[in-house]
Amino acid sequence: MREWLNAQAAGGYVTYDPDTGRYTLPPEQTVALTDPGSPAFLPGLFQTAIGSVLDSPKITEALRSGDGFGWHQHVHDVHEGCERFFRPGYNAHLVADWLPSLEGVVEKLERGALVADVGCGHGASTILMATAFPHSQFVGSDYHAGSIETARSRAEQAGVGDRVRFEVASAAAYAGQGYDLVTMFDCLHDMGDPVGAARHVRSTLKPDGTWMIVEPNAGDRVEDNFNPIGRAFYGFSTLLCTPASLSQEVGLALGAQAGEARIRDVVTAGGLARFRRAAETPFNLVYEARI
Repeated sequence: MREWLNAQAAGGYVTYDPDTGRYTLPPEQTVALTDPGSPAFLPGLFQTAIGSVLDSPKITEALRSGDGFGWHQHVHDVHEGCERFFRPGYNAHLVADWLPSLEGVVEKLERGALVADVGCGHGASTILMATAFPHSQFVGSDYHAGSIETARSRAEQAGVGDRVRFEVASAAAYAGQGYDLVTMFDCLHDMGDPVGAARHVRSTLKPDGTWMIVEPNAGDRVEDNFNPIGRAFYGFSTLLCTPASLSQEVGLALGAQAGEARIRDVVTAGGLARFRRAAETPFNLVYEARI
């Protein structure tokens, strides 16, 4: 324990008082490292990094062959770590800030809306919305069967199984029509054919429906992202996002730092005429798209 604490002190994660021999975790580190309710909680990111390193020999070989490396091929630490990293931000902002930033959406959800949460993973975003809006119905979908199994279990544990169902489906083939709201959280850039996914979203929306797209915070120019957020997301995009896209048909490989202009191009190419940035946090940009 002493050696580990000394390593953390040398790295600046804890402070060391030579007079008392005591180690202290500063408040800002406490928020980032020990508070799972904080939107700045980072251990999930570290867990994802561990999984990415474990997978890196296979990823390297796949990229050499040009095959890419699918989300389903990663070890469990990648799946669980990503959810642990993004979930605190969703808990802090989705219901309080992001949904209210969309035109008329909260009112629909309160009355009773039909919602598709595409690329839902373990269902954190789906369950959060279902808990906040008990009169609405939610369909979560993801192409990774293991994540859907976890999502179903968590929905039952959360007591929202009566208004949530989960299905294994790709973004270009999820079921249903007449959705008031379609959501995608931190996944559009991972898709091989995001334009095809956009076309499918358009075909499943009501005429007055809304597509909410949550993506990593990024500028349009490479140099705009030369900051700590960009450094982290470019790193994970190298091992996760870009190989995932390359493993699928088309393989557009937008990357985690796609930026607003490229997301706009995808949305408009998919047939949705209206697009705007609705909200943002240090980690995410939130877009609203409509027919």
